[in-house]
Amino acid sequence: MSTKRLLAGVAAVFLAACPAAGAAEPDLAARVKLLVEAYPESLSGVEGNTLIFKDGGPPLEIDDGKAKDHPAALASGDVEDSLQQIYPLGPCERKPEVDFDPGRIRSDALMMRLFGASAKAVGADLVPVAWFGETLRVTKRQGAAAALEKVRDALAAKPELKRYLSPSAGVFNWRKVSGAKNMSVHSFGAAIDLNTKFADYWIWSGGKPGRVPTYANKYPLEIVEIFEQHGFIWGGRWYHYDTMHFEYRPELIAIAKAAGASACR
Repeated sequence: MSTKRLLAGVAAVFLAACPAAGAAEPDLAARVKLLVEAYPESLSGVEGNTLIFKDGGPPLEIDDGKAKDHPAALASGDVEDSLQQIYPLGPCERKPEVDFDPGRIRSDALMMRLFGASAKAVGADLVPVAWFGETLRVTKRQGAAAALEKVRDALAAKPELKRYLSPSAGVFNWRKVSGAKNMSVHSFGAAIDLNTKFADYWIWSGGKPGRVPTYANKYPLEIVEIFEQHGFIWGGRWYHYDTMHFEYRPELIAIAKAAGASACR
């Protein structure tokens, strides 16, 4: 075989294994398009600086034009703020930079339009999901419950992981993030906390604003990879970490894939 053909073969294998390697980060328009595609139940498209909803309700502003530091974005993020940081994928850990919290910044207005604007509204769409000997209440909106069932089925094939998964610390709980002004994704029945025996949370570890201690993850990264394959992001990727926490954010997974954002390089 010629050297040229050999190198071509090696390159083909590499590209097949790493199809997104070297991909440019998608711009805001591309990210918003992926957001719309991630929630086809509710979103129909974009007009100018607004998201259009299938229920005929009022459009939602994408970018409010306000410059925000990290605390301000957490407290009152718009859609653009929620898509700004790109989540890294894969069965590897990467120490996050200060205030790198992809997914922790959310638009409460968008989440309420997608999942319900009150505990009663969200509760009407909760369905039971069997989870390793217990039953969880998970929203069926946007395919979240169906996605968690796929996660469960993939994890069930690996019985050695069960001790990390159950008992779950819960799914639905209408509340704000502890010590913050924005809503938790648990409010929308679209987040799950795993067995707290293996958990680490930045506040539990003595963290304060401006000072977050490091942690040693105790959950197998195989669990993280399976959740990510079905549209969930992991709180262990955050500077303000919450290692037991997974939340359904398929738009961030889609953007990560488009950007070739890997935690393994």
